[in-house]
Amino acid sequence: MLMAELETFNINNRRYLGNKYKLLGWIRDVVEAHCNGVNSFFDVFSGTGSVASAFRDKRLVVCDMLYSNYLAALCWFSPMKINRKMIGTLIKHYNNLDTTAEDNYMSQNFSDTYFSHPVCQKIGYIREDVQRRFDGGELNEREFACMITSLFYAMDRISHTCGHYDSFIRDGKYKGELILKLPNNGYSLNSGNQILCSDSNIVAPQIEADVVYLDPPYNSRQYCDAYHLLENIALWQKPPVYGLAKKMDRTCMKSKYCKEGQAIQAMEELVMSLHCRYILFSYNNNGKKLQIRSNAKMSDDDILRILSLRGDVNVFTMDYRGFDAGRSILNKDNKERLFLCSVNR
Repeated sequence: MLMAELETFNINNRRYLGNKYKLLGWIRDVVEAHCNGVNSFFDVFSGTGSVASAFRDKRLVVCDMLYSNYLAALCWFSPMKINRKMIGTLIKHYNNLDTTAEDNYMSQNFSDTYFSHPVCQKIGYIREDVQRRFDGGELNEREFACMITSLFYAMDRISHTCGHYDSFIRDGKYKGELILKLPNNGYSLNSGNQILCSDSNIVAPQIEADVVYLDPPYNSRQYCDAYHLLENIALWQKPPVYGLAKKMDRTCMKSKYCKEGQAIQAMEELVMSLHCRYILFSYNNNGKKLQIRSNAKMSDDDILRILSLRGDVNVFTMDYRGFDAGRSILNKDNKERLFLCSVNR
């Protein structure tokens, strides 16, 4: 495909469970109205980084357990200098390339599942070539992350799914080309920004920030299950995969916040370890669900008790129907809540 002008994409141009992009104005308003002297913002469970993007004028600390989200955060928030012209040239090269001559890890394992065989060939070729260029010193860490993030967003636009990789649509009707775009990240960033890939409960005690934003998983649906394919591509260790969904071993990626009996304890340990002036806790009540896996692991009483250990708590509520893979009829009464704790103990 010949492109007269390279298209760009923004941080919100991706489907992701629990994404708060449409709530950013509300979240920012709550912080500006009720938090004084905010110069730093720590997004502990960053996901795609959409909430952190609303606070780019602050010193950011962005953390997620998944390496795929870590690479995306490097792309959007790392203060490392990048050569956008060089990245654009490389993206155009990949978009014009015919990669159907040879198979690779992606085409051998994922053809005609989430993507067609030719698209899998192209994904695998690009991922391998980007790694080669990074290992050879042609790309710095953030440029490498920009390329992988561009690949993820391109995949998301044409994946034969409902927006995640727990399953794929088995009708054989694959549409669309894999077209990479340039990340729209040419803005200025604070030189003190930190990007972390870690268990939140391990890293949080080491960070100081004015506002700590907590948006943990709500239910039993593990993010490493929903986005295993992206994590596989991000790590690029080429492990064996199994089952219809072609998942690799994800044992070490499981979150305690998705497990009955562990979420509340993990949350209390985290809150008690924070070094900040404000704790902003986002938790969706999930509406009325028909599947027990979708039920929230923490009640309002649990949240208020834990946050009150650190200070006074105010609660802000908004009606909101988030991304739910097409099952909106099951959660029409969803409410997004922000619990704001002014830390004084």
